[in-house]
Amino acid sequence: MSCLASCCAAATCGLCSSVASGISKRSARLAYCGLFGGSLIVSWILREVAAPLLKKIPWISTSQTHSTEWYQQEAVLRVSLGNFLFFAIFALIMIGVKDQNDRRDSWHHGGWVAKMVIWVLLIILMFFVPNVVISIYGTLSKFGAGLFLLVQVIILLDFTHSWNDAWVEKDEQKWYIALLAVSIGCYLLAFTFSGILFIWFNPSGNDCGLNIFFIVMTMILAFSFAVIALHPRVNGSLLPASVISLYCAYVCYTGLSSEPRDYACNGLHNKSKAVSTSTLILGMLTTVLSVLYSAVRAGSSTTFLSPPSSPKSGGKKPLLESEDTESGKEKKEEEAKPVSYSYTFFHLIFALASMYSAMLLSGWTSSNDSSDMIDVGWTSVWVRICTEWVTALLYVWSLLAPILFPDREFF
Repeated sequence: MSCLASCCAAATCGLCSSVASGISKRSARLAYCGLFGGSLIVSWILREVAAPLLKKIPWISTSQTHSTEWYQQEAVLRVSLGNFLFFAIFALIMIGVKDQNDRRDSWHHGGWVAKMVIWVLLIILMFFVPNVVISIYGTLSKFGAGLFLLVQVIILLDFTHSWNDAWVEKDEQKWYIALLAVSIGCYLLAFTFSGILFIWFNPSGNDCGLNIFFIVMTMILAFSFAVIALHPRVNGSLLPASVISLYCAYVCYTGLSSEPRDYACNGLHNKSKAVSTSTLILGMLTTVLSVLYSAVRAGSSTTFLSPPSSPKSGGKKPLLESEDTESGKEKKEEEAKPVSYSYTFFHLIFALASMYSAMLLSGWTSSNDSSDMIDVGWTSVWVRICTEWVTALLYVWSLLAPILFPDREFF
């Protein structure tokens, strides 16, 4: 048995070493995304099964009586704290050695066996810290999650403008037709979805003025986006306006679906568990896509993601501008060189995403009458609605800023 165990251990170490070697030769960005995805899976599993185990740990299960939901939140927050510390530590390391590109590059791309061990140890150690530390982290995570939502909006704006520019640069009629078709399709989906929200969240016989206000505001914003973007003085396009409108309708839905299940204006209260789970899955999927996009996009971005001294950084280039596509050979040669994006910002994105995922899984640490409900409560509602309004403000600002401040370089 001891010989078999030694063989298994040796095989495992060899496998980890080969995987780590492959990661360092390709792209570390996707590897960091893999660690982040692993933390989401661990959080979700522990949320469902760890409550009975945490009740047996004396420094977690104190003399005070706690509900099952409290233990579920503890499990999620402790995994999130370990993941947050992992990325925050590397962000601080990159700040400390910012003048030594070779060392930063080797630390960023290499040492994956040690990184995996550190990641696992940090998550395990978080289950030994006092409850007060977790409580403080839960409070701070609300602000960190809000900051991540802001970054997520900026990433969405970057994606829509890059998408529009890529099709316009082709300068062919079929791509202009595709732009128009996608734009009209997104607007039809946005207004149709908003109409469905009237049915779901404005049941007859109830005074649902707040829900009506949220939905009508969403439709007004969508119409305003098109009017502003198509104004002759605004250098806008219908595609970003339509995508942002559809996103706002989606955020409005997630906010309304997070209303307490005993709220009369929540027409989905009979299916609250299914809606809660679907909202969580969509939220997690959006988070993963945002992190993936920021991680992959970071290698070709400028002002927002790149340090001022970077060769790809430019003061007169737009926020998150993409670089020209390179040949496969050039990409391989560039991969071995120190990347041009900000290492610190790269890791901070993952740290903030860890906070946001914890808030999703814990319902923003608000009390709930059922441990089966995820991301339900008035805190979640107002966070979503405020995110929608901030998205609208940022998009409108991106259109009006060049007109309001003509002396400044925005493009």
